Amino acid sequence: MTEISAAARAYHDELFPGHVSALAATDPELVAFFDNFAFDEVIAESNLPTRLRLLLILASLIAQNTMGEYRAMLGAALNVGISPIEAKEVVYQCLPYVGIGRVYDALNVTNDVLAARGVPLPLPPQSTTTPATRHADGLAAQKAIVGAARVDAMYAAAPPAQLHIQKFLSANCFGDHYTRTGLDLATREVLTFAILISLGGCEPQVKGHVAGNANLGRDKAFLLDVITQLIPFNGYPRSLNALACLNEVLPEVSTKEN
Repeated sequence: MTEISAAARAYHDELFPGHVSALAATDPELVAFFDNFAFDEVIAESNLPTRLRLLLILASLIAQNTMGEYRAMLGAALNVGISPIEAKEVVYQCLPYVGIGRVYDALNVTNDVLAARGVPLPLPPQSTTTPATRHADGLAAQKAIVGAARVDAMYAAAPPAQLHIQKFLSANCFGDHYTRTGLDLATREVLTFAILISLGGCEPQVKGHVAGNANLGRDKAFLLDVITQLIPFNGYPRSLNALACLNEVLPEVSTKEN
């Protein structure tokens, strides 16, 4: 029977000190396969800091509406130093991409976990905009990520009856969410990339946010690390689709000499 590797055990103990999964008794082979892959092989291949790794996993699990695993990984995230505000901001960042149904479930789990740890709720507010400033501030964030020329072209190309959608994107998606404190702009953008690849079926948006991450200084190797890190949680079909999007937007640079 496959044994859990020493590296996987050490990483598991860092995330879940003193905890033994009930599945280890009923399904020891599956636990060994998963732990060796997620907590050893994947860790060795992805050069992400532990805290960012956990933020990405939380976003992925919310996108998939897998609240049992989300509850467990939220506890792990708090164990490795992610603050309650950071954890809650991951949930808020998901809202414009997954909708209120999944966020409602995630908020209830998050609040239960935080309350059980003695964290007073509500947390301090993180919004930086007002109804008067949310569109302008959101448009500035949108242009920083998407590119000013691209955003201006989207506004110009929108038929009059659809222009409100572009305004919603600027004011609501970017103005209400990307401008919040608790997480910086680059972290929010890579969380969005994780959310989209975890939803599946969002390839046009994934490509847009590959470019958006690149506009904020994230290179292809970094985004490949994100895809790699999420394979145990997303599975291969969504991961391979994300990889195809990454390769299309940021092609491999040939190192062959002519």
